Amino acid sequence: MSIEKIGFGGGCHWCTEAVFDSLKGVQKVEQGWIASTPPHDTLSEAVLVHFDPEIISLKTLIEIHLLTHRSTSNHSMRDKYRSAIYTTDSEQPVEEVMKELSESFEKPLITKVLPFVHFQSSPDNYLHYYQKNREKPFCKTYINPKLSLLMKQFSKHVQLTTTDKVHDFQS
Repeated sequence: MSIEKIGFGGGCHWCTEAVFDSLKGVQKVEQGWIASTPPHDTLSEAVLVHFDPEIISLKTLIEIHLLTHRSTSNHSMRDKYRSAIYTTDSEQPVEEVMKELSESFEKPLITKVLPFVHFQSSPDNYLHYYQKNREKPFCKTYINPKLSLLMKQFSKHVQLTTTDKVHDFQS
C-alpha cells in the first residue's frame, strides 16, 4: 500500500476534516493550519489528507474539496480560509485535474495550487470535532449539508460507521 499526502484548505477545518474523514481510502486526516511559500506563507485553516490512491483517486479528492467549500467565492475571510490545494509532491497532477474540473463550474475557481511548506496541528480539543459534537448547531448547520452532498454525489466513496445513518446528515 502506497500512501500519499495532500493538503486542502478553503473553509472551516472542522468541516473539511469531517468531509475527508468520511471517505474510503483516506487513512488519516490531520486538522490544523497550513502555510505555503510567499505570499501565502501565513497559516490558514486546512487539513492534511493521507490517502491510498488505489482506493480513492486524487481527482476524486480534489473534486470533493471543490464542491464542499466556496471554491468560486473570493470573500473577505480568504486569509483565514485560503482556498487552496497544497501539493506535497511535485509529481501530483493537481494543475491538470483542476483544469479539467473547472469546466464543470459556472464561475471561475479561485482555488490556488500551492506547495506545502508547514503544518501546525489544532489543539487536541478541536480534533475530530464533528465526531465529538454532531448534535451542536454548528455541525448541523455547516457540516451535515456537506456530508449529505457526499452521500448524494459520492456515495461509493463514503464509509459509514455503525453509528452513522444517512438521514443524520440531512439538514
